[in-house]
Amino acid sequence: MSEAPELTEAEALAAEHALGVLTSVERRQAEQRMATEPAFAAEVEAWRERLAPMAEGMREVPAPVDLWQRILRALPANDNSAVVRGLRFWRGATAGSLALAAASVAAAVMLANRAPVEIQPPAPGQLLNASLVSPSGGPIPLFVAAYDPVRKALIVTSLVQPGAASAHVHELWVIPADGKPRPLGFIEPGKTKSMPMPANLLPSLAEGAAIAVSVEPLGGSPKVDAPSGPIAAVGKLVKI
Repeated sequence: MSEAPELTEAEALAAEHALGVLTSVERRQAEQRMATEPAFAAEVEAWRERLAPMAEGMREVPAPVDLWQRILRALPANDNSAVVRGLRFWRGATAGSLALAAASVAAAVMLANRAPVEIQPPAPGQLLNASLVSPSGGPIPLFVAAYDPVRKALIVTSLVQPGAASAHVHELWVIPADGKPRPLGFIEPGKTKSMPMPANLLPSLAEGAAIAVSVEPLGGSPKVDAPSGPIAAVGKLVKI
């Protein structure tokens, strides 16, 4: 039997991001890399798809009332990086170690009885990201978007081949819970763009809101407040 190939550094980082074992700093760095490196963003999405079957067949179980205190006991004071690093024995190992790494994440929550420690609350807001795929349900993302509430900016990467939209433009829209599209701007094929968000759009960029890309004539949608052309890709913002 042949052995599974070793993971490259980028593959391991992408898998760790999808698995959720990165520290907050490393997670932010990975998201920035996703926004600037289409190949890395696609690798993360591929790992998410590979990991999805692991959750199939699992039923929801109510969390014990003392779970939070037990998690606090498992964390070194104000920093969980040591625990997380201990889980990453599989970096550079074979792809077949994935299931064992996932089991280790669950085991980390059950670490020994240490006295509870105070931890700093998270920074205001939380990074959100969305993988935009074809409305027909294509598995490969066409765009990747990440919203940073600290900088109040939306970072969008087009994975479309450069030069594919010479006769039209790709216009970005956010569709919040009220269902009314708000225009965000344009994104060129194959490019990454950081878009500062005006104050009136900030409430729309929340978890569960949809980010969509429409194909519009040069200059954008003539309707101003709604797409006029077909929707090329859409995805929902989720917490990272």
